[in-house]
Amino acid sequence: MTRVRVLLRAATTAILFVLAVVGVGVPASAEEPFRVPEQVTDQAGALDAGEVSEVQSAVDTLYDEQGFRLWVVFVDDFSGQAATSWGERTASTSDFGDRDVLMAVATQARSYVLNVPQALSSISDSEISELEQASIEPALREENWAGAATAAATGLGKAASTTGSGSAGLWVAVGVILVLVLGAFAFTRLRARRRRADALEAAEQLDGSDPAAFAALPLDVLDERSRALLVETDEAIRASADELSTAVGELGQAAARPFVEALDRARRALAAAFETRQRLDDAIPESPDERRQMLLSIITSCSDADRHLDEKVAEFDEIRNLLIDADSRLDALTRGQVEQTARLDAAAATMTSLAGRYDSSVLAPVANNVDLAKEQLELADASIDEGRDAAAQPVGHQGPVVAAVRTAESALSRARSLLDAVEHADADIEAARSGLDAAMADAEADIASADRLASHGGDPLTAARAAVAEALDQARTRGTQDPLGSMNALVAADAQLDSALAVATQSKEQDDHARARLDRDLASAQAQVRAASEYIGARSGAVKVQARTRLAEAERHVQAAQQLGATDAPRALQHAGAALSLAAQASHLAQADVADWEATQRPRHSGGYGGSSSAGGVLTGVLIDSVLRGGFSGGRSYGNRRGGGYGGFGGGPRSFGGSGSSGRIGRSSGGRF
Repeated sequence: MTRVRVLLRAATTAILFVLAVVGVGVPASAEEPFRVPEQVTDQAGALDAGEVSEVQSAVDTLYDEQGFRLWVVFVDDFSGQAATSWGERTASTSDFGDRDVLMAVATQARSYVLNVPQALSSISDSEISELEQASIEPALREENWAGAATAAATGLGKAASTTGSGSAGLWVAVGVILVLVLGAFAFTRLRARRRRADALEAAEQLDGSDPAAFAALPLDVLDERSRALLVETDEAIRASADELSTAVGELGQAAARPFVEALDRARRALAAAFETRQRLDDAIPESPDERRQMLLSIITSCSDADRHLDEKVAEFDEIRNLLIDADSRLDALTRGQVEQTARLDAAAATMTSLAGRYDSSVLAPVANNVDLAKEQLELADASIDEGRDAAAQPVGHQGPVVAAVRTAESALSRARSLLDAVEHADADIEAARSGLDAAMADAEADIASADRLASHGGDPLTAARAAVAEALDQARTRGTQDPLGSMNALVAADAQLDSALAVATQSKEQDDHARARLDRDLASAQAQVRAASEYIGARSGAVKVQARTRLAEAERHVQAAQQLGATDAPRALQHAGAALSLAAQASHLAQADVADWEATQRPRHSGGYGGSSSAGGVLTGVLIDSVLRGGFSGGRSYGNRRGGGYGGFGGGPRSFGGSGSSGRIGRSSGGRF
């Protein structure tokens, strides 16, 4: 027994020792990424007052001399995250721009990160690496926190100034050599680069969901754009997944399901794009047409992925903000519910007064408004209570807050509208009575206009006219009993008819213009066809098949223009233009055939068909006649619609959403010390 007690005492002592060691090893605090408030932020207590001043002075000097800001942050640790990831998220949360550098040090975790924006090109990656190894890390190993920060500020300033002056001299030397030795070659290359840069810039503005917009781009530009889109879309999906994982914990699985589904659809689209890229990169060659189609497929898939995310951005942000402001939103809803409840008695008194002055049929539109408003207010009150209960739940179980707040807001809005209608009923009824006759007269005039434009308005005009006629009949039969309802129905229907009339009027103007032009162009085409036909008929033995084919097609287009002239002037005008062009071609070809025939027949015949002079005279007469009749008129140019911004894949978002939201791109480095 004595031996057992000794063993138990030893085991107890060992356990207490381990617990003591573990307790000592727990970090004092774990700092999540946060918005950096000041350029020198010490949350770890690493600096005393004098050291804070020393670091602040170095930071200020860097900004005065080089024009960019260094933000120095000391924390205990990076909450279990990689230093570079913590730095990127802190830079994003702090809205750092392209001239903001972040140096963050975890004093207890003995890790740090130096995040330099990619756009700060005056400092190279090699200079950053040398600064870390030669200045920052030695100071950090000695726990000289202030020395590490001032070394970073000083080293960044030297790197920026040295690189700037060295680059300028290098470019001058390169420019001189290129001008003296390779002038012509450099000029050609410069033009090619500019064209390529312009093409890439134009490609970035095209709509990725419209493959036709990319049809004119060279293959190399398509390839480069598709590669960039793959990277940007992949970054967008990764960033969205990170944000969504946090949101699922806040909202719960049920409330976050629409966003999870959108992310899954985006991932499937991106996976299809990567699969196509892999087939392009394998050892099996593709034809240029196949390669173009595959590149267009990648661009379209990336656009689809981006669209799936962007469609949910507004809803995602709204729900996140609603959860953050749940208490204040519920308080505001409570105040609104109290305010609308206080209006019920006054609204009931107003209805009693109206009932004494108007027939019940006149008050039918608002007869039950008070009772309906009371029901909506009771629903709002119950939803507010449900929202408060949900908001009190632990994180991850607060999803019902969203539905409760939205239900309460909708109920309050309906109650407010119902009570407003009661308050305005007296004035609205009188206004409807006094204005109904004028509205009916306007409707009758619009119906007459619709009848005149019936052939130009199509089905939309017919449907709008029928709706106004129905509303007009209702106003005639029930205007006295229900002036307000009749007035509202008539005004709404007449507004739709006004829109349809505007479209029909524009169509009529276009048809009138086309018909006036058709008369002129068709006459010219007929004259040209007649002249060509007479010329070919008089010399049929010498004219070959091409001229005859053009003439036959010209005659077919003339017939089509004549048939469509009364019903579809724009199409008839196209046929007339085609006939005019084909008849002119027939005349030229026939003249050439006759000239060839005469050249081969002249040794055996003295006369021929009048010689080239006669043929030229006939053709000249045809051309002069066509011009005098208004032929060969200018055609119309048509262009393709050009789409807006790609969703803006500008480097990927920092929150849930597509790559349309571009931002600062940083170079993160660092590690343990």
